[in-house]
Amino acid sequence: MEPRFFADCQARVAIDVIGGRWQMVVLYSLAHGPARPGELREQIGGISQKVLTETLRRLEHNGLVRRDRYAEAPPRVEYSLTTAGEGLLVPLRALGDWAAEYADQIPTGKIP
Repeated sequence: MEPRFFADCQARVAIDVIGGRWQMVVLYSLAHGPARPGELREQIGGISQKVLTETLRRLEHNGLVRRDRYAEAPPRVEYSLTTAGEGLLVPLRALGDWAAEYADQIPTGKIP
């Protein structure tokens, strides 16, 4: 029997975790190593500080990102991927490969 997206399907968890506009972008940005919030904003572009903070908190809550705080003056915070976050890079890269091949075939804009 083919897997289906029933209410108790674990694939729904993955879709919820990476759904939205910025979660996958932030995860992919952290694939290059730990980064401070300002560095992430610079890498990503087009994301506000508020949205970045909310996205990082959500990813941390879901166990995909770790927040390390350093007792320095001024205080420094760095984010990095957890093991689960690193595990998501494989399907994220596959999705990126799919997008590179088919994105131009997907109509953009509002649905009629």
